[in-house]
Amino acid sequence: MHAFDILGDPVRRRILELIQAGELSSGAITEVIRAEFDISQPAVSQHLKVLRDNGFANVRAEGTRRLYSVDTAPLREVDQWLERFRRNWTPHLDALATEIARGKRERRRTTNKEASQ
Repeated sequence: MHAFDILGDPVRRRILELIQAGELSSGAITEVIRAEFDISQPAVSQHLKVLRDNGFANVRAEGTRRLYSVDTAPLREVDQWLERFRRNWTPHLDALATEIARGKRERRRTTNKEASQ
């Protein structure tokens, strides 16, 4: 499965968001996902399996619990692939930031000028 097929699913993206801050048990993940997406526990388990089988999540056993965490290696690969496209939009975003800053300076000047009159 291609990385974007995995990341294209909102449930799997949400699971990655949940576990990016640190390990979470499968039960805790299931609780949040079921509440947010109204899907069954087996469906959540299938999403966890996809993440695990494709290297996006690590799992370790702690007694009867399964703790999940993010494996950043595939995400770094996605980031590297996206890097070539950033060259296309970064200059435009930099130019936009400059224009926004210019507009803020102009509004401050206008406000200060009106206040001093």
